[in-house]
Amino acid sequence: MLKIRDMSVQYGEKPPAVAHFDLHMKKHEIISVVGESGSGKTTVIRSILGLLPGNGRVTRGELLFDEEPLLQKTPEDWRDLRGSRIAMIFQDSGSMLNPIRKIGRQFVDYIQTHKAVTREAARDRAVEMLTRMRLPDAGNIMDSYPFQLSGGMRQRVGIAMAMAFEPDLLLADEPTSALDVTTQAQIVRQMMALRQDFGTGIMIVTHNLGVAAYMADRIIVMRAGEIVESGTREEVILHPRQEYTKELVAAVPELGGARFV
Repeated sequence: MLKIRDMSVQYGEKPPAVAHFDLHMKKHEIISVVGESGSGKTTVIRSILGLLPGNGRVTRGELLFDEEPLLQKTPEDWRDLRGSRIAMIFQDSGSMLNPIRKIGRQFVDYIQTHKAVTREAARDRAVEMLTRMRLPDAGNIMDSYPFQLSGGMRQRVGIAMAMAFEPDLLLADEPTSALDVTTQAQIVRQMMALRQDFGTGIMIVTHNLGVAAYMADRIIVMRAGEIVESGTREEVILHPRQEYTKELVAAVPELGGARFV
């Protein structure tokens, strides 16, 4: 589904933020990219969706989504792709919502931006998605302002909006780091259910190796913009080859618990 070959990304004249990044991702697969802050994790997924900030640019390599070259997309092409076939959720979805507009108005506008449907049909779809994200009383959520919701509820709203068109690929940038531990577990389980319910492939960026070990089929470890190690979660967590990966694993207090199915 997604192929990245020898990608390098640079901001201005600075040294590359990401160098020689490779990835082959299958449909319905969950891949986690882990590493310390500044390792290039977020730059990778923003490159996939053409959302590099400022003067960031891909300076070499190839990105293919369903064999379509992403680096050659026009703004119109990106408009068709984003939200419908590839979607993204952020560290704090609440910060992406307009604080002075109700959730329902924003959700309906989002749906109508990507699809020619009536406001009534868009509202029905929004309520359906909020309900599937296990938000209590979706109608009340639609009539609420973002500040009236908890962090976990806002994050679920963000996931519901991202999944409104059942995309093939969901990119998640630290989706649990701003939440308390209990809410983190709920969001992780909810994301795992997306593959079961929609067949969605997920690429999640996190500095939390415990979350990666719980969710991912494969794990990519990054440091200073380069891949240090990659493999199945069993290979990376139980049999790490590189000293840096061993140090990351050793720093996690506990990597136990059954995987959510």
